[in-house]
Amino acid sequence: MKTAIIHYWLVNMRGGEKMLEALLELYPDADIYTHVYNPKAVSALIKRHRVYTSYINKLPFAKRLYQKYMPLMPNALKEFNFQDYDLIISSEAGPVKGVVPNPDAYHICYCHSPMRYLWDMYHEYFRSAGFVTRVFMKMLVPGLRLWDVSSANLVDRFITNSHYVAKRIKRYYRRDAEVVYGPAAIEKFLNIERQPEDFYLFFGQLVGYKRADIAIDACIALGRKLVVAGSGADKKDVRRYEKCGLISFTGRISDDEAAGLFSRAKALLFPGIEDLGLVPIEANAAGCPVIAYRKGGVLDTVKEGVTGMFFDEQTPAALMQAMEKFEASEKSFSKREVFTAHVQQFSREAFKERITRIVAERRRV
Repeated sequence: MKTAIIHYWLVNMRGGEKMLEALLELYPDADIYTHVYNPKAVSALIKRHRVYTSYINKLPFAKRLYQKYMPLMPNALKEFNFQDYDLIISSEAGPVKGVVPNPDAYHICYCHSPMRYLWDMYHEYFRSAGFVTRVFMKMLVPGLRLWDVSSANLVDRFITNSHYVAKRIKRYYRRDAEVVYGPAAIEKFLNIERQPEDFYLFFGQLVGYKRADIAIDACIALGRKLVVAGSGADKKDVRRYEKCGLISFTGRISDDEAAGLFSRAKALLFPGIEDLGLVPIEANAAGCPVIAYRKGGVLDTVKEGVTGMFFDEQTPAALMQAMEKFEASEKSFSKREVFTAHVQQFSREAFKERITRIVAERRRV
């Protein structure tokens, strides 16, 4: 089959781009289409393929300000001609699923998330936006919502990364989506020796929705040590929290440094809401338990009472209660083979097997 893979933009190497790499391993002759492409920011595997861009790529500072051009992206898709392709896989988190395939082609959309700023996080984005951006949001969002819903009709089959996202796809597009867990790099962490020390870990970019503040406040109130790993910390907050002697900030860290923290932390604290969340999977692969807020993708990735536990309110008090409960039963989370067996479903090979099955089902029809 002649195959095209459409990815919203290629300007970094995060979870969506790692999934793209796995698809390219399955379809080594596939062409790539995207709105914005920065060859310096992607892997050698991606650069080996033909990459076609829309006119968005030529706009001023597109590689840095690509999200500002999102309202133009549905129109930009008209430049792409997919009439010669048998299989089209769109990787959707920005506007890409609205391409027009030929009548005999099969269009699979891997929807990482319906566009958050159009739907469930619209009010949060609106509150944090400046005056000019708010004006444009009021003007453009209603039309973009109509386009987003109507373009779902051009997709033959939706797949997604968690049941949490599948519910949103059903709500906004009235379409069912099969859950195919995105590939996590579990192999990097499976053989790490686990030697727990007396500290908890928060790991992730320090942005509001990840709720690092809950983890910090809970640890200070309980007198527990916390390592906060990830970029984006405010310097004033760093100075203020580090004075108490319990909270330390590492800034951005490498995979090897992350592995070391996973091997030594009592548990990963995960108080935010993610569509899937690769960090809890990586922590579990290293044998590190997870204490997470009971909402979002962690309901798929953390097995309660086996690889972690949940708390039911997004507050420091609820997290504190869960931490104390964890400490009372910490030894029950020490069976490494249980963690290893659990994370196999999130591996790169498991992802590729599921995609192969989905495409094969279409070919048998």
